[in-house]
Amino acid sequence: MKTALVAGAALIVGVGLVKGLRSEEAAPKPAGTLTIAAASDLKFALDEFLKEFRARHPGAEVQATYGSSGNFLAQISQGAPFDVFLSADVAYPRELANKGLVDDSGVFHYAVGRIVVWVPNGSSLPVETLGLKALEDPAAKRIAIANPQHAPYGRAAEAALKSQGVYEAVKDKLVLGENIAQAAQFVQSGSADVGIIALALALAPAMKDQGRSWEVPLEAYPRMEQGGAILKGARDVALAKQFREELLGAEGRALLKRYGFSLLGE
Repeated sequence: MKTALVAGAALIVGVGLVKGLRSEEAAPKPAGTLTIAAASDLKFALDEFLKEFRARHPGAEVQATYGSSGNFLAQISQGAPFDVFLSADVAYPRELANKGLVDDSGVFHYAVGRIVVWVPNGSSLPVETLGLKALEDPAAKRIAIANPQHAPYGRAAEAALKSQGVYEAVKDKLVLGENIAQAAQFVQSGSADVGIIALALALAPAMKDQGRSWEVPLEAYPRMEQGGAILKGARDVALAKQFREELLGAEGRALLKRYGFSLLGE
């Protein structure tokens, strides 16, 4: 596999990586503030949700940082000052709960993630008819996925390639993004020819009119249950619980469904 390194480039989809942890001497967050560590597949859906949430709660300062769930797990374990964690894999907040780093309200599920094969509109790859087999085409010289070592969507992509019997044929063409949004950016920018990305990103305004996609069958990869938690030491627990309640409520669920997430219980 080729691990892609991008230095100093802003992601087209607007997803920034965590640039460092605050020092212990940093000023404490005031009440009415939430800092959310969110899996990058949530970028567009959560941005839309937070715009509405802020409008309903004037004065609340709610910010989200997007990145890979595995990296957030490591950062929170080391004391990163987040209030809420929204992971692409429910196993990560459960691990934090086992370490005593989650509020007494516990871990919650919010969605089930899905993956697609995505190509730009000008691509000749017949992904709609051949699915993952299209990645064996010589025109697919670079295939973008998220890094399976710390990104749940990367693990799902790798599992799908193996289950469909194409992994050995394409493994040397894989280009690894730090997270699923960066993998999507690689294809969007032309740094990769095709990508296996989150359906939520393929449906986002920045991408849905720029490419074609084929949804990978759910049985081709392990079920991607996404979960979150309010973290121990959250500055405004009441606001964090209100955020969770609204995300899991009717409007939040409808928004997640519109961005391609499956919902638990449906």
